[in-house]
Amino acid sequence: MFAGGLENAAANVDCLHMNESAKPGTIYDVAVVGGGPAGLAAAIALSDAGARTVLVARHIAYGDNRTTALLGGSVDLLRQLDVWPRCEADAAALRVMRLVDDTGRLIRAPEVRFSSDEIGLDAFGYNIENRALMAAMEARAAEAGNLTRIDGEAEHVAPGDAAVTITTRQGETLTAHLVVGADGRQSLCREAAGINVTRRALDQAALTFNVAHARPHKNTSTEFHTPHGPCVFVPLPGDRSSVVWVASPQEAARLKGLSDDDLAETAERQLHSILGRLRVEPGRNLFPLAIERPARFASNRVVLVGEAAHVLPPIGAQGLNMGLRDAADIADVVRGALASGEDPGSPRTLARFETARRSDVLSRTWAIDFANRSLLSEFLPIQTARALGLHLISGIGPLRRLAMREGLAPSWRKPPHTETRSSRS
Repeated sequence: MFAGGLENAAANVDCLHMNESAKPGTIYDVAVVGGGPAGLAAAIALSDAGARTVLVARHIAYGDNRTTALLGGSVDLLRQLDVWPRCEADAAALRVMRLVDDTGRLIRAPEVRFSSDEIGLDAFGYNIENRALMAAMEARAAEAGNLTRIDGEAEHVAPGDAAVTITTRQGETLTAHLVVGADGRQSLCREAAGINVTRRALDQAALTFNVAHARPHKNTSTEFHTPHGPCVFVPLPGDRSSVVWVASPQEAARLKGLSDDDLAETAERQLHSILGRLRVEPGRNLFPLAIERPARFASNRVVLVGEAAHVLPPIGAQGLNMGLRDAADIADVVRGALASGEDPGSPRTLARFETARRSDVLSRTWAIDFANRSLLSEFLPIQTARALGLHLISGIGPLRRLAMREGLAPSWRKPPHTETRSSRS
C-alpha cells in the first residue's frame, strides 16, 4: 500500500474497524506493538494519517493511580486526535509552577515562579490520572476506522527485506511494512531491530502517591529541591494533588512503608504546610530511576517510541510528553511517505523519523541529566553555578519566558514531512 495508499485505506475502513484478529493475507502499513499511552497515541495518529494500522496490545485496565502532567503540544495532539474532550473534565490546569530550593545548603537558589499568563497561555498544561487518560484513549481507539486491534502480546518480531513478521503468544501471525515499538524498557522490537541501548542506573528512586488537602492548590505546582532530588506536588481536580518524591532508594522505601497518617505528616512537613492538613489516598508506587537511550531510534523497519526510545527521571515532566511527540512524528513521517507512494518502512522513511526525534530526545536527556546532577552535587562551584542560573531566570523576564517556552516543547521543532517536502521542492 504505497501508491494510492490513502484511497485503499479509506476503502478498507469498515473491515478494519478495531477488529480483534488480523485478516488473513493482510499486509499492514504499520504495526504498533504496545498499548501504553505512547502506543495508543501512535496507533490512533497513524490510522488518522491514512495508514492501515494494527495494534498488538492486551486489553488490560490501567491499575494504579499515577498521574501525568501533559504540557503544551501534548494537549494539542490529544485534542487533534479527539482524545482530550473525553478526559478533559478529569484534569487540573497547571497555571503556576514554583521551584523552591529546600536543600538547606549554604549556597541556595532563590525561589523561581513561572506563570503561564506571562507567555500568553491560560495554562502550561494539565495534570491527569493515567487511568483516566488511558480510558479516553482506549475509547477513541475503539472508534478508529482504519485500525485493527489484536488482543495479545508479541512474542517474536522478525524484520525482513520487504516487511516485518510478528507472532503473538496467542499464536497469531501478522505482517507489516513498518513496526512501531512502543513496548517499553525491555523492548522486544528494539532487540529485533538490533538496536543497542545505553543504560545508567541512578542512585535514586521515586515514590508516587496522591493526597487530599485542606487548602486549595490554586492550580499551582510546587517543586521542592532537596539534596537527594525533587519532591513535587502537582494539582489534581478538587483539593487534591499528586506527589512525586525523589529520594535515595533507602529513604524512598522507608517513606513507602510509613502508615497513611505518618506519610501524610511527613509530606506536610516537606510541603511546609502550604496546603494545610494532608490525607494520603490509597495506592503508592515505588520505582528505581535510570537514564536509558538507544543508539538509534529507527532501524530495520522498526521505529521506537515511548520508553522503548527514552527513559528519564521524572524531572520536568518530559517522559510521556516526549512519547507523544514520538507518536506525532511517526504519524507525520508515514503520512508523507504514503502521500508520495513510498514504502513506510523504507530506509529513507526511517531516516526522516531518526532526524525528527534525535535532537529532541538528546537535548531533553542532556538537560534533565544536568539538572539532576547539579542538584545532587556537593561540589561548591556547581552549587554556585546552579544558584546563579536560577537567579538569572528568576530576575530576567526574557530569559524566564524563553525557559518556559522551551520547557513546553522545542521551539525549533518542525513536522518531519514538512521538512521533506521543502527539501524536494
